[in-house]
Amino acid sequence: MSSEQSLSDNQEVAPAATTRPLARILGSVMDVGRVILNRRGLISSPGIAPEKALLEECRELLHHRGEASGLALALDILNKYQKAGEEDRLAFFRALAKDYEPDALELREAAKAYAGDPSRKHFQNLSKAMESPRQKLFRRLNMAPGGTGILVKMREQMLDLENDHPELKPVSHDLRQLFVSWFNKGFLELRHIDWSAPALELEKIIAYEAVHEINGWDDLRSRLRDDRRCFAFFHPAMEHDPLVFVEVALTDQVPGAIAPLLDQNRDMLPSNKANTVVFYSISNCHRGLAGVSFGNFLIKSVVGELKQEMPWLKQFVTLSPIPGFRRWLQKADISELVSGNMEEKVRAPIGRVVESEIKEALMKLCAHYLVEEKAGTLAKDPVARFHLGNGARLHRLHWGADLTSKGRDQSAGMMVNYLYDLDRIEENHEAYFDQGTISVSRTITSLLN
Repeated sequence: MSSEQSLSDNQEVAPAATTRPLARILGSVMDVGRVILNRRGLISSPGIAPEKALLEECRELLHHRGEASGLALALDILNKYQKAGEEDRLAFFRALAKDYEPDALELREAAKAYAGDPSRKHFQNLSKAMESPRQKLFRRLNMAPGGTGILVKMREQMLDLENDHPELKPVSHDLRQLFVSWFNKGFLELRHIDWSAPALELEKIIAYEAVHEINGWDDLRSRLRDDRRCFAFFHPAMEHDPLVFVEVALTDQVPGAIAPLLDQNRDMLPSNKANTVVFYSISNCHRGLAGVSFGNFLIKSVVGELKQEMPWLKQFVTLSPIPGFRRWLQKADISELVSGNMEEKVRAPIGRVVESEIKEALMKLCAHYLVEEKAGTLAKDPVARFHLGNGARLHRLHWGADLTSKGRDQSAGMMVNYLYDLDRIEENHEAYFDQGTISVSRTITSLLN
């Protein structure tokens, strides 16, 4: 029997953290593991094709029992994967999709046994048979230092290939299911990002900003001044790599345009004069975590932090883009919403000067889009879907709020406030998901009428 500690086949392995003491311990364990692997000839030779080397070592890892050598083997697989070219990665993904499915015969027999006797034992056997070997493989790869981040990147690369290679979707789905467990709220750490944060984290904030581009260090510093806040969720397995972050402005009124919030030369409002919290940018940092929700926890956590720091704050609103509006407008049948001679005008590119009748028509169309246009039973616009799902109210629509080329191209230059009324959040949330009811202000209702 091996002197190494065996690994349970059904063990749910938490994402590997990379703190320095643990890293030193894992390094020592893996040094021993590499010696064992080399002695047994379990690491593929350099001459073998990358795809075959990866699959050969993955098969070994699935059936491996030793902990030290298992860690070393997992790390070697991840290193080989990172060095592989695009074609080799695609071949590797295809093999994972084809050869790592649940055993059909075993699954059928387990289902038959459970149908005949729905006991706990047969339920456990059925659950085990339903799980693909890929999930066991991913859990073991995740034990290696840095494994979590590499698996997140792996899924991102799969998502890039899915449209042309739909056979990869089950592999991506298995990773998503694991991420939902690994990245649940109990593992997340909320951090206030200020100018004293590690440079690596600040660089990530600049790189990941997805709504309003950060133009260098001066711009970032402006967004981290005393009248601004930035909060991010981190995970212990990705220590200095944020998962999602929100940028916040402290103001004395509900804003109607983005430029004053981003102005580096603005007059700074003393914190004791602020009464309004404005969430003006939320960025998800890793496409590989698509389908794993963080933003709703982030908003509520930040509200709690700010209320504790400044209990006099009264309003919590967003200043949000409407990224799907113009895309919908170009394709939708709007003949019943505007007069015939207006259809072509409202679909034309938006300049900085717009006729008043076109402005009025676009405002009404945008209100209709946000409230009436649906994807299933939920709002069609992704930002609206997020905030309404969190229990916010559709509050105000602002013309000329974002006159950047991106703002004009996506939402005809308009932006919207979603209001987080702390006394109504849960009620709005329940009504939205149970009845499809969207909470709207009188201002929005007047546009709809």
